[in-house]
Amino acid sequence: MIKDNNHPNYSLTNCQEEEGTEELYHNPLPRAVVRPNSFTLLDGEWKFAVDLENKGISENWFIAHNYSDTAEWPGSVETHMSLLKPQGKPWTDSISVWYEREFNLSSISEEKASSKTQLLLTFGACGYETRVWLNGVLLKTVEEEDVHFGEFTSFSYELDDEFLQENNRLTVHINDTKNADNTRGKQESSVYKRGGIWYQTYTGAVRSIWIERVERNRLRSRLGVDNVIEERIVPFNLTTRIHDAGTYTIRLHVYNKKQESKEPIATDKYVLHLEAGQKQQRVAIEIPEITLWSPERPHLYRLVAQLEDADGYTAEIESFFGLRKVKTHGCCIYLNNKPIYMDGILYQPGIAGYEAIKRHMYAMKSLGCNLVRIHIAGVDPRIYNLADKLGLLLWVEVPSPHRSTPQSRLNHKAELLRMLALIAIHPSVIIWSLYNEDWGVQDIATNPDPRDYIREMYNYMKITYPQFLVVDNDGWQHVSYEGKLKSDLLTVHLYTPDLNRWGEMLNDLIIGQQIGVAAFPLVVGDPFFFRKQIPLLVSEWGGFGFIGYGGPKDADERTKQIALFKKELRKRPIAGDVYTQATNIEEERNGLIDFDSGELRVPQGLLNSNYIEP
Repeated sequence: MIKDNNHPNYSLTNCQEEEGTEELYHNPLPRAVVRPNSFTLLDGEWKFAVDLENKGISENWFIAHNYSDTAEWPGSVETHMSLLKPQGKPWTDSISVWYEREFNLSSISEEKASSKTQLLLTFGACGYETRVWLNGVLLKTVEEEDVHFGEFTSFSYELDDEFLQENNRLTVHINDTKNADNTRGKQESSVYKRGGIWYQTYTGAVRSIWIERVERNRLRSRLGVDNVIEERIVPFNLTTRIHDAGTYTIRLHVYNKKQESKEPIATDKYVLHLEAGQKQQRVAIEIPEITLWSPERPHLYRLVAQLEDADGYTAEIESFFGLRKVKTHGCCIYLNNKPIYMDGILYQPGIAGYEAIKRHMYAMKSLGCNLVRIHIAGVDPRIYNLADKLGLLLWVEVPSPHRSTPQSRLNHKAELLRMLALIAIHPSVIIWSLYNEDWGVQDIATNPDPRDYIREMYNYMKITYPQFLVVDNDGWQHVSYEGKLKSDLLTVHLYTPDLNRWGEMLNDLIIGQQIGVAAFPLVVGDPFFFRKQIPLLVSEWGGFGFIGYGGPKDADERTKQIALFKKELRKRPIAGDVYTQATNIEEERNGLIDFDSGELRVPQGLLNSNYIEP
């Protein structure tokens, strides 16, 4: 039996399960799962040095170095450098910095220490290039990397007992450049300089770091769930990390998030032989009565997954998940087999931390949004948990490189796969963008290589992650292959402060005109004949307040203009829209929400389709 809880009003009232959710699920670490194991945060003051000549590795600073400065972890290199003398200014082409601190083994809880456990060092995010030494010994990540590349997702190191002492020295070297091949999002690069829509770099020790005691043979902090709501069978994708080959049992226990009974509503076990190393494993469990997740009722289940060895020793992880289905048909997007209009807003978190982003998320919901497009940025993974609980749909994007080369596509793919591994459990995440406005694929219209790469990754995601809608290149220049779009949505960025011109642009869009609607043709590659076969989504519009753009100058005038523009959208067969944008960021002064306080600068509910002017 399946319960559906759709309601025509998606955003103007509080969702039924919103109240008290923070107290029910407190996760102090920036990740989507919880372990029952102990952990020790290494946040706080670290020794710090700027390596202006990038000579620290050749001079063996990881063996010994006299640090004259300190820095707070987490915190960006840019913030640290602004406090230093004589540097005290942003870096230019490249930056090399070192962090170091000590920790006592006795300060790490040993309550579960045994031959079946080990210490694990995890970086919530750090980069772009990170090397780590323990007592002068270079560590390898769990993925066997000497150097970890990327700055938006977590990575870990297993600490071998042979290298541990009572007093331990942890040394971290971070190197970053403005290489346009790297996944940068909207941070400036050698191609796009800071100013306008391009921002200062934000790199280094940008998220928490911690040590925890984990099992040698365990489930990793990576979970995925496939949504097949027509059936009661729920498939999960797990990742095992094994040091001791042998026979293991996976046990799944599923609970409603709020339930009085301590007994699970569903349980099952799976016996399998595992070799040493890392392995993905799909298992499925039957849930007797399914309640669907939706924005107006974000029902969540609690999953406890265990890996038990032949001796009965158990490793455990816990997370929440929801069951929902998103698909497209003709002009519409369907959630749980019912059409839904996307009342969206563009969100660029910039340097905001978890608490600030949380304030912004509540404010965006108060604006009447049911969709938040997190614009080519990596965020604290707890934000996805929060969206799950608030009933906010999310559109996530791979932080883009800034030029089109074979190397930039390799970097893009690596970043995409890292993000997918950590976000596939969340019902709130429904849309992924591979690229935005051809940043990183500037030759998409003339070069078949980026089009072939987009086609490859689109096909991969539709097979491996069917629970998501995928957009190939948001805004314009979508890829057509043999007349089929490699995108589930035909999205377009339309900017004008003139209401009459706005109506003309929308009319051109809905009749299928592909040239002259947006800044570039809507489709490249093979001819694509629209014929109303794919949903249209205006994924950026508004921008009122941006310097030199025109349009309303004060909050009252902007409120009226937004309401009029929104009314024009809803007169037409369009599947959704995304207003630009939530908060001000650097020179983009077009936000509807105060960045610091989270207070609205316009009336509540303004971006909801059912908004009624007071």
